[in-house]
Amino acid sequence: MPYPRAFEQLTTEYMRENFNPQTPDIEDVKYFSYGALTYPGIFSPFHASHRIISRVEGDNDGLVSVKSASHGVYKGTLLGPSHLDIINWTNRLKWIMKGLFGQHNKFNAVAFYLALSDMLAEEGL
Repeated sequence: MPYPRAFEQLTTEYMRENFNPQTPDIEDVKYFSYGALTYPGIFSPFHASHRIISRVEGDNDGLVSVKSASHGVYKGTLLGPSHLDIINWTNRLKWIMKGLFGQHNKFNAVAFYLALSDMLAEEGL
């Protein structure tokens, strides 16, 4: 059954002992990274995982800690978006409901990745 093994590969132990040693940095490649910090509500699919990760590694986006996301040149921590927001799987129903209370999504994944592309172009990459 492939699923339990896939979840085992999401642990810090697996990454530290298996993935990282088998995937070294390439000398002439530039590495950049961002982390994200969110505080998911009680009905968020990331509520439980956020609490667990917070106890073990601190600030996180509901799935990945800022500490784990940091690699190469760390460009900063995005404040507010969840892991799904970052990959543009935004929960539109959530934002429609929050919009009724005057709250709006401040993170635009498309704009973020366009700015990221501009940054890479400025780096000559």
